[in-house]
Amino acid sequence: MPMSNYLRNKLLDHANGKTAYTMPATVYVAALTTASTVTTPGTEVSTASTGYARQAITAAMSAASNGASANAAAIVFGPASASWGNITDYAIFDAATGGNMLWYGTLPAAKTIAAADELKFAAGNLSQSLT
Repeated sequence: MPMSNYLRNKLLDHANGKTAYTMPATVYVAALTTASTVTTPGTEVSTASTGYARQAITAAMSAASNGASANAAAIVFGPASASWGNITDYAIFDAATGGNMLWYGTLPAAKTIAAADELKFAAGNLSQSLT
């Protein structure tokens, strides 16, 4: 999963002794209908009367080992109370709304979410790594 420029800069400054990076208390995954870039998040699902909200993932993610971390438990969005559209991408943020994008990625297959549907990352399907 690619890292945003925001996170790259924070980690480099921290590792080089320039400025300490204070880790977020909680990180959240967001469902997106368009792709992100290294500098800009894609289009997030609307929260207005849709039943959508970013999902906190801090507790679900494993401690890093060999430069990688993955969700140890399922992460579930929904059920939707209205259509969310075609979910193609996701991003991880340092806030429940707004905030800074840290990581981003594309789903292996797009998923159309209609009313009463859920979006789910099964255990082990959301992973991060540094190489």
